[in-house]
Amino acid sequence: MKHCLGLLLAALVTAPALAQTAAPSPCDQQLVGYATPLPAKPVWTYTRTLPAGGRVYYFGAEHSQDAAHAQFARIRQAFAETKPTIVLFEGPNRGTDSTETATISRLGESGYVRFLARQQNIPVASLENPVAEYTFLKTLFDLEQLKLFYMLREAQRLRTRTKASPEQITKAMEALLVKSAQMLPGSDQVIRTVPELAAAYRKYWPDGGNWWEAPAAWFDPAASSANTGGKFTNDINRASSEFRNQYMYRLIADKARAGQRVFAVVGRNHVPAQAPALDCALSTN
Repeated sequence: MKHCLGLLLAALVTAPALAQTAAPSPCDQQLVGYATPLPAKPVWTYTRTLPAGGRVYYFGAEHSQDAAHAQFARIRQAFAETKPTIVLFEGPNRGTDSTETATISRLGESGYVRFLARQQNIPVASLENPVAEYTFLKTLFDLEQLKLFYMLREAQRLRTRTKASPEQITKAMEALLVKSAQMLPGSDQVIRTVPELAAAYRKYWPDGGNWWEAPAAWFDPAASSANTGGKFTNDINRASSEFRNQYMYRLIADKARAGQRVFAVVGRNHVPAQAPALDCALSTN
């Protein structure tokens, strides 16, 4: 996760009104929570064909920008076999690059499925609803902690995924903070500048080193904030991930029940977490 601020901004710019989630479904109870360990041998791919013609191919990917990674050949083959009518991906729509290799190198697996879809003129859509997610999280967490979480998680993503330098991360945070009133409505009274970001970080982690070096373990939804030292970051990430799991499986099920051949790619742990709920939803008329 990883990409939340850019996705939230895109959603707020394009959405005419605040997006709302559907009413609770009995199938929501089938989602596997993050407190439950994954099976010893998780199944990272979910497939289902419906009698009315809808189909789901749901691929759990490793987050990778290495074009030589074997998963990209598997994605390409599955895409050709599925013949999708819609492609769903995790994160914001950052478009594609000019070639397959360049797209993977810059945009990873989510960019790659958009690249494949573009070649066939197949519509694409994100598997996330960041506006509704942010609205939900505001009901559970302190606004300063929530904004700090978003900023630190994005800094950690830039540091680990793109190998950005501290100077590059700082510039990215400056740009995001300028837009934060739009991206994170109501948060413009807290953490408005990078110095204020650094001060908020020191407030919670006085001995935590540099804010741009927040450990990846702090953003593991299956871990405890008390155990990782994240104080509240793991708790927020768990609530975020559980919200996203619910939204993802519902969207996939709705498309398949409408007769679409759905090809979806996400970070792999989402698939076993959502599979029982998908089974439930796809078995419901």
